[in-house]
Amino acid sequence: MSEASRPQTVSSGLTLAQKLLARASGSERVTPGDIVVVKVDLAMAHDSSGPRRWKPHLEALGARLWDPSRVVIVSDHFVPAVDADSAAILKLTRDFATEQNVGHFFDMEGICHAILPQKGLLRPGILVAGGDSHTPHAGAFGCYAAGFGATDMLGILVTGQTWTIVPETIRVELTGSFGKNVSAKDVMLVLCRELGMDNAFKAIEYGGPGVASMSMDERMVLSNMAAELGGEVGLIGADKVTLDHIRAHGGSVSEADLVWQPDLDAAYERSISIDLSELEPQIALPHSPANSFPIGHALGSPIHQAYIGACVGAKLQDLHMAAEILQGRRTAPGVRLLVAPASSQVTADAAADGTLSILLAAGATLLPSGCGACAGMGAGLLAAGEVCISTTNRNFKGRMGHADAFVYLGSPYTVAASAIAGCVSDPRTLSADMTVPA
Repeated sequence: MSEASRPQTVSSGLTLAQKLLARASGSERVTPGDIVVVKVDLAMAHDSSGPRRWKPHLEALGARLWDPSRVVIVSDHFVPAVDADSAAILKLTRDFATEQNVGHFFDMEGICHAILPQKGLLRPGILVAGGDSHTPHAGAFGCYAAGFGATDMLGILVTGQTWTIVPETIRVELTGSFGKNVSAKDVMLVLCRELGMDNAFKAIEYGGPGVASMSMDERMVLSNMAAELGGEVGLIGADKVTLDHIRAHGGSVSEADLVWQPDLDAAYERSISIDLSELEPQIALPHSPANSFPIGHALGSPIHQAYIGACVGAKLQDLHMAAEILQGRRTAPGVRLLVAPASSQVTADAAADGTLSILLAAGATLLPSGCGACAGMGAGLLAAGEVCISTTNRNFKGRMGHADAFVYLGSPYTVAASAIAGCVSDPRTLSADMTVPA
């Protein structure tokens, strides 16, 4: 990985973040450090961050949603209900969606960040405000997507606008192509180590031929985990791959949307280059995504559980990666392999193409779609002293259960290989005898 400091010459070019915020604020041009008022195109929240927090304040204000057609609510944290309190929260969420005539309500269909692209709700150029820290996930589609707290989201719901600081941008240039059993998750674990997790009010912009060759499923990993870097947004310019994905999922775009790219002479706070062909599988040790190393650093560390789930680690391509390793094999004795697809559509697609059969034959237990153990909820939580390797985006102390449990982070390849070995394992040492459905 190589790095360049801020250019010394003055540039007239704009980063993608600047272009998007200029459009949202109705300005011809914005500069890092400017405070701007922006119009929100899409406001999203889930059952934990949304109606249960908004409802009493809206009633006290006598207010309603500024534009129900632009509001998305997804039940994904408390699903399916495991106790009376969870059931009450879900009922409140459903009742709110009906009472407020919410334009897009998706109940128990999957994780909110997977649902937005799956339903074709994203489009290059728009501004998405989400009541969840991983809202930058949507930035893979060339839109400005940032997470906001409940108070800010309440203001957005009533007025349709908010304020923000125009961020400086860190450019991540990816070149080359992935080697065997290496993926976008490995890129992000490198960046968590090298950039750290304290990049507040920074935009992370990904580009280069390495990004251009990635599928949308892999690009979403880059944007999603900008949150782990502490970034405000994780942005990728729109290209044909972007438009094709949106159209395939019922969204409306045109060739004019390809304009949402950074200028070639844009000025960046920092520029980092990673050659994908030189990258090897990475592993994050407990208790931070930034506590990451090449896989050899943790080989042989015993595990009790392998978890393939979350918005970042259980998309269809993620399940394909796991199946490539698990094909014709069984999990090690004493290891629980849990699979929680990111959405019910992913489950259906994986069943249709044979991927689920491979996972189940290897000994996997299929869990409902939802945030689940990644958010410390539902099935798959850890007891004191237990060790898990997971495709999730965070491994903070107590994140997946008991505070005295231990969580490693890896790609779906690495998690699957470790489930077979019974310990942290290098997926490159395992090659499936048969190919997985494309």
